[in-house]
Amino acid sequence: MILAKGFGWRHAGRRAWAVRGLDLHVERGERVLLLGPSGAGKSTLLAALAGLLAADSGEREGTVEVDGRVGIVFQDPQTQIVMARAGDDVAFGLENHAVPPARIWPRVDEALARVGFPYGRDRSTTALSGGEQQRLALAGALALRPDVLLLDEPTANLDPAGADLVRDALRDALDPATTVVLVEHRVAEALPLVDRVVVLDPGGGVRADGPPDEVFATHGGRLAAEGVWVPGHPLEARRACAPPGEGLLAAEKATIRDRLAAVDLLVREGESLAILGANGRGKSTLALLLGGLLKPDSGRIAATAALAGPDAATAPHRWRAPALARRIGSVFQDPEHQFVTSTVYDELALGPRRTGLPEDAIRSTVDELLARLRLDRLAGANPYTLSGGEARRLSVATALASAPALLVLDEPTFGQDRRTWIELVALLAGLRDEGRAIVTVTHDAAFVEALADRTVPL
Repeated sequence: MILAKGFGWRHAGRRAWAVRGLDLHVERGERVLLLGPSGAGKSTLLAALAGLLAADSGEREGTVEVDGRVGIVFQDPQTQIVMARAGDDVAFGLENHAVPPARIWPRVDEALARVGFPYGRDRSTTALSGGEQQRLALAGALALRPDVLLLDEPTANLDPAGADLVRDALRDALDPATTVVLVEHRVAEALPLVDRVVVLDPGGGVRADGPPDEVFATHGGRLAAEGVWVPGHPLEARRACAPPGEGLLAAEKATIRDRLAAVDLLVREGESLAILGANGRGKSTLALLLGGLLKPDSGRIAATAALAGPDAATAPHRWRAPALARRIGSVFQDPEHQFVTSTVYDELALGPRRTGLPEDAIRSTVDELLARLRLDRLAGANPYTLSGGEARRLSVATALASAPALLVLDEPTFGQDRRTWIELVALLAGLRDEGRAIVTVTHDAAFVEALADRTVPL
């Protein structure tokens, strides 16, 4: 079903190859888990298999051949949702493949049911949470009954229950002849879905290939050290070195109509606070409120003098942009929503420049963040050419660059390999122990276990 010979791809404007020297052969009906450190080229390979690498967007080596119809689900579901209503979005592909009208809606309903979509066909796609959008995107791919299904982190934005529903759908709903290539960092949960593991080497080619048990038994220790999420390798918890300090920011019965029920919450310096809850409960909305990026419909967000100084009597959403950047750093669920420059270096320098930091201090800050988050080799790259994990690290780094007293992070560990995950946790733990406040919206149970001093379920 899939045959790659010496395949390589380099994005336009990049020195390094995203993937190179790849030989891969996948038979009909095989279920392949594609692993590798962040930046090893997993998403690029999926895009190549789907025929989505335009000739004028980069340089190609070798060949890739796929036999049959291909369906793909991306890391970011918003990139493939095209209609205003959920049912119409799932029907879109069927209509373009000229499926007879009488057969379209039964297949739409079947696909929505398979992925546990909690609403009817008329649900507005703009009213869906990130996890709900991911289920809808998967339904659109399954409705086409593809010969090859490509899945790029299909459960990344889902709560544990939603992730279980998607994995159940993949296990139960696929035809035995459907070939599946899955990129997934939740390796332990994904293993029941696959019969083969292929590990990409960041230097090019395939590091390991075979049944999961054999691959992990032979290469597990080395793969874990290089960043692959190998089951059975525990992670170190980073407990706070001191009790939390005084309050910095409070939500007082803060509400957004139809998106967030009334919330009371105090954010304190020197504390890591995790906001938990199922998809659709308003976690990302609360993050925007705490970040000063959204005005509550009722209630209020109030800063203390310890955070806001002379602006303590003013709501954070009314602060001037430079003042907000100095006090609160925000990381969105979709990192590309906050990129505004053409290079990684300039993206990191933007915040400090807006706060008036001298150029020498800006250069020192940017260089340190590039090194800490393993982005130094990408300083001149366009942010929109980064892998999902690299883009997430850049979005976290942009929030850190202005050295704010409060960090509000929405799914900061999304797309990270084991090594960069550990480094990110260590970086945030160090900031917390320096007295910064860390607020994290997350479905990552390992992150909560490693870093959270307090949890707030919505």
